[in-house]
Amino acid sequence: MAVSNARVFILSFLAGLVFHRSLANVAVEGSNPEEPPHRRFEYKYSFKGPHLSQSDGGIPFWIHSGNAIPSADQVRITPSLKSQRGSVWTKNKVNFENWEAEVTFRVSGRGRMGADGLAVWFTSEQGLDGPVYGAADTWNGIGVFFDSFDNDGKKNNPAILVVGNNGNLVYDHQNDGTTQALGTCLRDFRNKPYPIRAKITYYRKTLTVLINNGFTPDKEDYEFCTKVENMIIPTEGFFGISAATGGLADDHDVLSFLLFRLTEPGQQPPSVDSEIPKEEKDKYQEEFQNFQQELDKKKEEFQKDHPNVQGEPIDDLYESVNDREIRQVFEGQNRIHLEIKQINRQLAMILDEQRRYVSVITDEISKKGTSAGSGQVSLQSLKQIGSVQHQGNAGGAGTYETIQHFNDIKENLHTVKRDVEHLVQRNNPGDKVVKCPELPPMPSCLSTVHFAIFVVIQTVLFFCYIMYKSQQEAAAKKFF
Repeated sequence: MAVSNARVFILSFLAGLVFHRSLANVAVEGSNPEEPPHRRFEYKYSFKGPHLSQSDGGIPFWIHSGNAIPSADQVRITPSLKSQRGSVWTKNKVNFENWEAEVTFRVSGRGRMGADGLAVWFTSEQGLDGPVYGAADTWNGIGVFFDSFDNDGKKNNPAILVVGNNGNLVYDHQNDGTTQALGTCLRDFRNKPYPIRAKITYYRKTLTVLINNGFTPDKEDYEFCTKVENMIIPTEGFFGISAATGGLADDHDVLSFLLFRLTEPGQQPPSVDSEIPKEEKDKYQEEFQNFQQELDKKKEEFQKDHPNVQGEPIDDLYESVNDREIRQVFEGQNRIHLEIKQINRQLAMILDEQRRYVSVITDEISKKGTSAGSGQVSLQSLKQIGSVQHQGNAGGAGTYETIQHFNDIKENLHTVKRDVEHLVQRNNPGDKVVKCPELPPMPSCLSTVHFAIFVVIQTVLFFCYIMYKSQQEAAAKKFF
């Protein structure tokens, strides 16, 4: 009995020890979250403004085809014209095992509906032209589609789809690719106040799509769209962006495409020197030496043609900091002087107007002089105004004195106004205030019958317009 109790005690002790150790392992794993991968920007597979395009109209390290129009700040893949196709593709292949692409774009159009859409590609070959959003069909790789037009009439567009292909499948246009989509989400990306941002990440054979809807200027305000696990894509391929229009049209503008290489934690990122072949290094070094030799030759030729320029400091050709500050001070003083002259002219005009008003009031009071006492008060006030005006004209050169005289004129004018009102009340105590005759009320130009007929006609025209627009949209529905 004692032996059996000892065995039970030992087994329970071992079970408790194993249980506590498992809890400790779980706690350690929970306290150490998964480390994020190392990101490195790859400029040879990216583009963004400003100075996005070169002088020849091309994009560094990229090629464009179709109706694509590069500019300094963006690439217009397709303009808002019917039946347009365009695309941009990297010149060199990408051999990253894990990567992350950030695409910033705008899709804008005048109508309530747009077409066809925009696509972001990673394929084994460049699909420069074709029926799938301006790129080739039966591709080998992955495509993230921003579909604007509702081909199947199920009211499930605009939408974002992830479609994979091994080079044998033909894209299902009739059903908007829903039968072939590996992941999808409904997002309205047309006519937004801020650019749309898409973050496409391929890490550890999992493709994740995050979307910034363009409602706020926050660049990191991403929302989850879809995720596809256990996805196998080509080890090498080209990145591309394409777009197309149909019976309806939108402007498809790409502002930037930024690619990052992802390296798993614990792995050493490859060095930059190891990625550049030795032949390419030698080529760049030779070009630099040739450029340096040509620059030295041009310097010698310039010194021979302009011997007098030799020895002159280059700083004399440019404006120094002190000269710039002195010039700015003089320009500021000149602007202040011009403003003061303008104020003096305006004050002189105001004084002339006040003189005319005083002369008119003096003539009226002299004609109606009914009360000697009140008249003396009014004339005395007018004399004060005349003296103040004379002083204001004499001292008009000073800005402060002129403003002070103008204030005195206003106060004396108020005094004259009160005196005149007092005279009128004393001379006509029983008279009533004369009012302007009121105009008769205008008759109504619209009767009830006319208003009802107008509403009926407007309603009929509105429904006719709705039916006409519905027919036009149905006719514009395109099928490939």
